[in-house]
Amino acid sequence: MTSLLPQDFQEGLTLLIDKPLNWTSFDVVAKIRNTSRCKKIGHAGTLDPLATGLLIVCTGKKTKSIQAIQDADKTYTLSFCLGATTPSYDAEFPPENIKDAGHITREILEKAMQAFIGKIKQIPPAFSAIKKDGKKAYELARKGKPVELTARQIQIHQFKILNFHSPQHIEAEVHCQKGTYIRSLVHDLGQAVGTGAYLTKLKRTQIGDFSVQNAWNLESLVTEVMKQRMEAEPGQS
Repeated sequence: MTSLLPQDFQEGLTLLIDKPLNWTSFDVVAKIRNTSRCKKIGHAGTLDPLATGLLIVCTGKKTKSIQAIQDADKTYTLSFCLGATTPSYDAEFPPENIKDAGHITREILEKAMQAFIGKIKQIPPAFSAIKKDGKKAYELARKGKPVELTARQIQIHQFKILNFHSPQHIEAEVHCQKGTYIRSLVHDLGQAVGTGAYLTKLKRTQIGDFSVQNAWNLESLVTEVMKQRMEAEPGQS
């Protein structure tokens, strides 16, 4: 069992966390910081609140590894819906621009996906934390202000369909370079097939050689940290 005592956090740990739905990455770090009483702590790569999956938290001397981890390629599993869009490109807002997508088959979609493999230009979503005029883009977008972000070069190594249940329920997997917005990828694919699309579910499964299969459930991690701390400090809260 991994030792999760306060001195271990201070010395340095690399913790793999399966981030819960609706938690921000900062929420996860704050929870671990408060439980472990470790001040030097950070995460390697943000996940949106509506995304789940692998979030790597580093403490102590291991925080020096954060940049290298952030630079690693990522793998995601996702679900998306054709036939509509949303302002955030995901399920945070109700769907709009409703169109019939009944004619879209798996074969049509797979052919369109080929154009998104390799080095491509991608415009990040307006509802993102990218700074624009000194403010986070999503702060401007939530106020209804226009947000124009610059296209960035990214690289998609793999973009494949796992299950085509219907045009409204498609499961896929993406292996990509850092800086890729999966929401934008899905949105752009929807534009390419002429029906629109938005992300309904997202899970990060891999960062470099780190896998979510080896990750802690956050609640279990907190329980274990408290248990080991109490055993090491009997009579102290």
